[in-house]
Amino acid sequence: MTVLVTGATGYIGGRLVPELLAAGRRVRCLARSPERLRDHPWRDSVEVVQGDVLDAASLRPALQGVRTAYYLVHSMGGGSGFAEEDARAARTFAHAAAEAGVERIVYLGGLAPERGPLSPHLASRRRVGRILLDGPVPAVVLQAAVILGSGSASFEMLRYLTERLPVMVAPRWVRTRVQPIAVRDVLRLLVRADGLPPGTDRAYDVGGPDVLTYADMIQRFARAAGIGRRLILPVPVLTPRLSGLWVGLVTPVPAAVARPLAESLRHEVVCREDDLADALQDHERLDTDAALRLALQRIGEADVATRWSSASWPKAPSDPLPTDPGWAGGSLYTDTRERATRASPEALWRVVEGIGGENGWYSWPLAWAARGWIDRAVGGVGLRRGRRDPRRLRVGDSLDFWRVEEIEPGRLLRLRAEMRLPGLAWLELGTEVRDGRTRYRQRALFHPRGLAGQLYWWSVRPFHGIVFGSMARNIVRAAEREPRTGGEPR
Repeated sequence: MTVLVTGATGYIGGRLVPELLAAGRRVRCLARSPERLRDHPWRDSVEVVQGDVLDAASLRPALQGVRTAYYLVHSMGGGSGFAEEDARAARTFAHAAAEAGVERIVYLGGLAPERGPLSPHLASRRRVGRILLDGPVPAVVLQAAVILGSGSASFEMLRYLTERLPVMVAPRWVRTRVQPIAVRDVLRLLVRADGLPPGTDRAYDVGGPDVLTYADMIQRFARAAGIGRRLILPVPVLTPRLSGLWVGLVTPVPAAVARPLAESLRHEVVCREDDLADALQDHERLDTDAALRLALQRIGEADVATRWSSASWPKAPSDPLPTDPGWAGGSLYTDTRERATRASPEALWRVVEGIGGENGWYSWPLAWAARGWIDRAVGGVGLRRGRRDPRRLRVGDSLDFWRVEEIEPGRLLRLRAEMRLPGLAWLELGTEVRDGRTRYRQRALFHPRGLAGQLYWWSVRPFHGIVFGSMARNIVRAAEREPRTGGEPR
């Protein structure tokens, strides 16, 4: 039978779908706007039904023939009536599922203290879980705290706070204890929850093996990212509202997301039991350090440069998806140039493939030489390596202070910087024919490491127009001066 996934456009839903497919499930996705699923790499492997969890009529075709429904819909507290809307949606879905004969609902909620007032965000998550458990269909509710994985809003807050603030005047919640869990483990438990005995109707706390403070997580992230220990100064004057505004100011995570998450961080969220591990005989959990390394390990590979345009499936749940929001995955700064030319694609490619070494970099030779001298002065490779062949390149070749990371003859050359930098950098040079005209495309990318990386990018950014702008112009001019060969058109 089919399983239904709601919230497939979200962080967990978008990563759960390929895990369910890999487990042999037939998957149907419910979406208010099906076009938002267009760029997901698994789109052609699932059935998509348009519908809204607030509209019972639209749920009937989506739930038809479904045995298990994953309910992954919730608001982040973006309005005064969000909690009532969340509750109404949960009731509507539960009753529609019962009418359709669904045997189980699986919900990912939030871990929260049993007593005392809760933040609006956590209170709503708990209320939705209670509605589903009290509803007519047996429900399995997984309750998790901070989920560690690239793209998770909680993780991205942690990333930006740590990378951008070597000295942090922080709210009191940095001392609050939490029990984070790796996204890989959350997804595996969600898939396996469908195998619990029929009629199972209860909530389970899920967490990793470590209980630590948010300040501890900041220091562990800094260590995993290789950016040095952070100085954290907790102060009592930041209210939950002010701390939400503070997080929104320091990080690119939208205020509508950052504020409810920051307000929830004042609560201690530690698992009270580990019954799900016993029920599933699944005690495997990544510790915090391993989860952080997994979330960060792909930084430094070519797919960082292409993560928002890749058409391949993620190799791991912690990998980014093309549909993740722009603020997910850390900062990736770009400088893009494009120019049309009367040169043929073949002539343009000859110039692109011949770049560097004796041919130079087609812009401000003294500036490139100075950059090479500086690099050598700080222990880097400088420009002395040149190139192996004056006309041809292959993957792995050194090219001055770059390394050829990818080459698609006639189309794309991607170079990875091997100079000393507070971050990772790439330079892409490409050719294409569009509307009958040859076009040159050039893109510089920089992934900063810590505050030093941020300062480096913004300090050199004013010179990009001179260096990269003239580089694009001069490469095109050189291609237009190339002699014709064979049957090349003018």
